[in-house]
Order: sequence, then C-alpha cells, then structure tokens
Amino acid sequence: MSYPPSPWRLCGELSVSLWRLPRRLLPAVPEGLSPVLLGEAGVVGTAWVLYRSGSVLEYNELLVAVLVRRGARLRACLTQIWVDSAASLWGGRALWGIPKERAEFGVESVEPLRIEAHGIASASMTDRVTLPKKWPLGYRIAQSLAGDIVESRVRVRGRMAVRTASWHPEPDGPLGWLHGRRPFVSLALHDFEMRFGAEADPPAQG
Repeated sequence: MSYPPSPWRLCGELSVSLWRLPRRLLPAVPEGLSPVLLGEAGVVGTAWVLYRSGSVLEYNELLVAVLVRRGARLRACLTQIWVDSAASLWGGRALWGIPKERAEFGVESVEPLRIEAHGIASASMTDRVTLPKKWPLGYRIAQSLAGDIVESRVRVRGRMAVRTASWHPEPDGPLGWLHGRRPFVSLALHDFEMRFGAEADPPAQG
C-alpha cells in the first residue's frame, strides 16, 4: 500500500473533547511513557477529524490520546485511532507508529457536527463561543515504533471555538469506558492547516 511521505500537510475540521479518567480506566501506553496523573485521574482526549480538500489524503478519523510524560517532557500518545482510508492507516503505522484501524464513518453534518464511527461511537457538537482569528498550536506525539519510542512534531493553525458536546460511545464497543461520562471541555479548530511529522532524511551519499 502506497502512502505520502512525511510530512503530511492536512486541512479540514477538528473537534476534541478532554476527559478526566480514573487511573484504572486509562488506556495502556507503551513502556517508557507514563500517564500524567492529577491525583488518581489522568487526562484523555478524544477527537473527530475531517481531512478535506487540500490535504495529502482526504479521510475521516476518530482518535484517543493520553497525556503522558517521557522523562520530564509532556507528550501525547495515540492509543486508539480509526480511519476510513487504507493509505492513512498504513502510512500512520509505518511512518510514526500510530496504531490506526479501519472503520466506517457517517457524517450527517459538519456544522454543527453530527458524526458516527459505526460500532464505536457517535457525537453531536455545536459551537458555543468562537474566538477571533486563527490560533497556532504545536505539540509532539510519542509512539512505539520498531521497539523504540519515537516522537513526531505536529503544528496546526485554525479558528478556535469552545463547543458543547454530546458523546454516545457503544457500551460494548472499544470506547465503552467513556459510557456515562462527560468531557470537562470540548473545542474545535475550524478550517485548520496542519503539518504532521518531519521531512524524511536525505538518502546517504555513496
């Protein structure tokens, strides 16, 4: 399966919700990473991402990320993620160690967002407060790849909004641990522009 080289330049719509979860419910992270705990709870983000025209690949995505430490550095670790693109799946796994799986998505509307990943979860999200101009954001993810922890840089810029969110995970599905819980904040990045990953190393000179 062919896929674009790193970095991927992407654009579209992103909606993220943040949750406090008891330590016993936190998704497992690779050895060498430790969940950030506030008392006995950790922070987990779940996000719907719609990559649209202008992206190296156009597809839909649902992800779970845990806030972790690698030594003294804060990182995000993607622990569960579903896409409806084979090229995205294999590229994410090979380039950055992102454990992507396939799923079927249904997008009823984009604004407000009405979306479903079949057999996993559905959600409804609506903007409550929209901030002026586009805001930049940069962070690093840390993943397990070929037995090592590798870090990848993400830079994104978009119009930020605070959202109301209603999540409906399938109780017996892979996100069943969110059933009956509410996020403490939900945000959107509208019309975002993203650069994911670094330039590939140049070929060795013989």
